[in-house]
Amino acid sequence: MRVLLLVNSSASSVTARGRVVIQKALSADHEITLAETSRRGHATRLAQGAAVEGIDVVVVLGGDGTLNEAANGLAGTTTALAALPGGSTNVFARTLGLPDDAIEATGDLLGALARGSIRRVGLGMVNGRYFLFHAGLGFDAAIVARVEKRAGLKRYASHPLFLFSAFETWFRHYDHSRPRFSVQVPGHAIVDDVYFGVCLNTNPYTYFGSRPLNVAPGTTLDTGLAMVSIRSLALPTITGIGLSALGRGSYLRRNRAVDLHDDVEAVRVEGYGPFPYQVDGDYLGEVTSLEFSHHPEALALVMP
Repeated sequence: MRVLLLVNSSASSVTARGRVVIQKALSADHEITLAETSRRGHATRLAQGAAVEGIDVVVVLGGDGTLNEAANGLAGTTTALAALPGGSTNVFARTLGLPDDAIEATGDLLGALARGSIRRVGLGMVNGRYFLFHAGLGFDAAIVARVEKRAGLKRYASHPLFLFSAFETWFRHYDHSRPRFSVQVPGHAIVDDVYFGVCLNTNPYTYFGSRPLNVAPGTTLDTGLAMVSIRSLALPTITGIGLSALGRGSYLRRNRAVDLHDDVEAVRVEGYGPFPYQVDGDYLGEVTSLEFSHHPEALALVMP
């Protein structure tokens, strides 16, 4: 196969040695071209170019943000995307069942390529941008924004940094005195008092260490989206929801402060003023409205 190895050398767990080992392993059976990203959005353009040139597979060694950019470049084409974990959390790679070590994951990837294990999967889209696993609105995105202000620490203390940023955001950097937006799923009543929302294309929502945070266990790459609207940011409520997600998420789904819709094709969010949002862990700023849609079989994906 013709393979583009797309590397984000700035990602938290990418090393020069690891890149060389992975490139050598892939080149044993495939025609490999190496490309490195240098700025935001670069992975999308490199992936688009690979598709135009007829590359069979784009292998991304980087974090979830780099994977998201590559997916946006490949959606709707026949060129497949393959993930290798190179970030701090690697939600999508781990959701696919890959180990969290990039060199070990390369062995699984080579096996999948040898079997021809490639199939088309669905993606979510928000305001014209595809997402692989989720988009977070409000409080969630404000946490990501705080983490990105300390991006240099992610390589050394990613999970403690997220936990610290969550408490810091709740206490100092997010207005939780009032709802921030409304959520409308076609065919259902408007939820008009939402403080924090997540639209998921897959479960889990993320990982804390080795533990998945389960929010919508029935949501997969073959179903529609799940929309989770949280109607309170009271500390006991948020703590209870977080602890529930570390298990099976049953308390979360029956909590009266949570509105959950599974397998939906579209969602509209209207803000009561600007609110922050993030896509696949990448903070994208503030907006006053969002339009979500589900796109079945949008992306060819290498399945380990």
